Amino acid sequence: MLCNDRFKSGILRASLHPVHPDMAIMAKRSLFAVLSRSPWWLSVLIAAALFMAVRQFMPDYAAIASTLPFLAIAGYAGWRQSRAPNPERVGEVLAALRAVSWQKFSAGMEAAFRSEGYAVVAHTGGAADFELRKNGRVALAGCKRWKVAQAGIEPLRELFQAKEISGAHDCIYVTAGDLSPNARQFAAQMKIRLLCEAELVALLARAGGPAFPPPAVTRRNSTR
Repeated sequence: MLCNDRFKSGILRASLHPVHPDMAIMAKRSLFAVLSRSPWWLSVLIAAALFMAVRQFMPDYAAIASTLPFLAIAGYAGWRQSRAPNPERVGEVLAALRAVSWQKFSAGMEAAFRSEGYAVVAHTGGAADFELRKNGRVALAGCKRWKVAQAGIEPLRELFQAKEISGAHDCIYVTAGDLSPNARQFAAQMKIRLLCEAELVALLARAGGPAFPPPAVTRRNSTR
């Protein structure tokens, strides 16, 4: 009986133990990161199941307290998902981005980075196009291969080498196309930020830049 009580109290302490937010956010495979990328209702279901389990051996107020972290994650995930562009719109914008000139795309990216609080200067190195400075940190951004349908490891390796040579803290690879599984794995290992898909579209939308609507999509929508 004593061992069982200790086991139960250990479960409650674990559920109520505060987690440092920076550690949770930085850990891409943490429970917080996984649930924040999942549908918001999944966190609500987990909270409900946890409440039913904990209230079997603890007061209701303790059971409710144990669900608060998951309810908070549900709220955060719901807020993020409500602001995310829908998949159809993301595909339209990415296709349009691949059709614009480098001058137009680079101007849009420079404006987008500035809207996020970065000081932006052109980078003369071959692998990087912009040097971004914010809060005492320097990041190199590589954008010039944004049209490639599927990027492999090589451009990411070149960008990472440029970061190491320049002494920058971070590097960001921007693409309106896709990345191979090996490229994504390399980016995760080298901690290269991938700015692509919905995140790229959302960044440009926040910056208030041109939407680059594809002509074919525009004509189809106009007939509805």
